[in-house]
Amino acid sequence: MMRAMPANTALTHKIAIALGSNLGDRLASLRAAVQGLADYMEITAISPVYETPPLYVTDQPSFLNAAVTGTTKLEPLPLLRAVKDLENDLGRKPSFHYGPREIDIDILFYDDDMVNVPELILPHPRLAEREFVLRPLADIAPDWRHPQTGVKIATILAQLPDPSARKLKENL
Repeated sequence: MMRAMPANTALTHKIAIALGSNLGDRLASLRAAVQGLADYMEITAISPVYETPPLYVTDQPSFLNAAVTGTTKLEPLPLLRAVKDLENDLGRKPSFHYGPREIDIDILFYDDDMVNVPELILPHPRLAEREFVLRPLADIAPDWRHPQTGVKIATILAQLPDPSARKLKENL
């Protein structure tokens, strides 16, 4: 359930965001996403970049993935609108579900809140099955606990079979 708060509140909310790209200059897209996110959040940590094979629809290029954590003054739905606008600004084009994309920006966590509205489910509903999200997030927030299960990110990652993510030398 979302909190109703005045728009001018000085409260900040702890958030985690996942980034992915598998079309075009993938690293440049991730870097541009981080730069764009700085308009909506104070970034406190940026993960290393990982190359990961595609999941669900495997006949497409490999992804570069990263994660950022920080704080925001935006409530969940305005934050979602901001990141979706940023995706569009960075060249994301409509594609099929789980298809290739120039940039993908997903909100993973918003404080320890659980949000379930048609536009947004938090924490991210498929987080626990996605090494491409968990591996970079575990580098910068290993002790962050999933608000539904109480399990730490590092523990969820360790429970996944067959690691396939490859850390790159380049950073964001």
